Amino acid sequence: MPVDPRFHPGTGPHSLARLAEATGARAVGDGARLLQGVSPLGSAGAGDVSFLDGRRHLAALRETRAGAVVLAEGFLASVPEGVAALVSPMPHLVFARIAALFHPGPERQPGIHPTAVVAPDAELGEGCEIGPHAVIGAGVKLGARCTVGAHVVIGPGCIFGDDCRLHPHASVSHCIAGHRVTLHGGARVGNEGFGFTPTPEGRFVTIPQLGRVILGDEVEIGANSCVDRGTLDDTVIGPGTRLDNLVQIGHNVATGRGCVIVSQVGISGSTVLGDYVTAAGQAGFAGHLKIGSKARIGAQAGVLSDIPDGMDMAGTPAMPLRDWLRASIQQRNIGARGGKPATAQSGRTRPDKTD
Repeated sequence: MPVDPRFHPGTGPHSLARLAEATGARAVGDGARLLQGVSPLGSAGAGDVSFLDGRRHLAALRETRAGAVVLAEGFLASVPEGVAALVSPMPHLVFARIAALFHPGPERQPGIHPTAVVAPDAELGEGCEIGPHAVIGAGVKLGARCTVGAHVVIGPGCIFGDDCRLHPHASVSHCIAGHRVTLHGGARVGNEGFGFTPTPEGRFVTIPQLGRVILGDEVEIGANSCVDRGTLDDTVIGPGTRLDNLVQIGHNVATGRGCVIVSQVGISGSTVLGDYVTAAGQAGFAGHLKIGSKARIGAQAGVLSDIPDGMDMAGTPAMPLRDWLRASIQQRNIGARGGKPATAQSGRTRPDKTD
């Protein structure tokens, strides 16, 4: 299905040679061939650039009518006659850049909408766009070329670097952010952390949350995700980290560089993640943990203890992936035998494979 130009205006056509130059890919075919946009293998036409996402789509590649396909060198022989190719060891990256070249997103419209409320002492960098009904508090500083969408609220004293984008209905308080930070619609950054203490009478007294949220350069926070400010220390989201939609980051959490936190993950207070940690959907983290760099946490895992660098974990309580696979196989086998444990007398005719 073609990209709908009502929502994603295009910039084409671009020649095959231009796409290769812009992305660093190697063009195979007529460099003067003009291409209009991007489309999936199955629906692409002669004016489209498509993309091979691994071996499982080889059949679709062999039948495609695309004008050009982005792929790795090993799949070049399967490209149909008459279809050009853009060859790269990183086809995902090349295709992302091509899609962004054809559809760069809406242009910024510098200026302040008449319904916006901007504090007199707020400092707005050159070329900022402030949308309808946005509220920018006292002492706020925005770098150059920031976009603040409709109904965004930026609390007093917050600072954002250059080229930041705050989509409609995001709200921010107690926050210091770097350059090229993106907050999607409904994101909540800097809210009070979940900190309280009980009284002898059985009531709760809120502990003042006196920290901040620090967002590194190129952090992206998804729609309706929440990042609480710290109690005394700061909550820190490291440079390049991506939070999906509906993620909860508790007070005093710190992530390293380039972490990927997928939808519905919850990270409890004071947990520290190293660099390039991946947490898959609905994983949950207890508080005050240390998660090593490049650890990968499986979907719906329950992390209750520290994890060393580079470990793949799954299950609840989270365990090394190989152990979890063995346990899952044993559970399945017990269920298949009506609850009887697997023994030499159980009629088993071959050993279970657990690796």
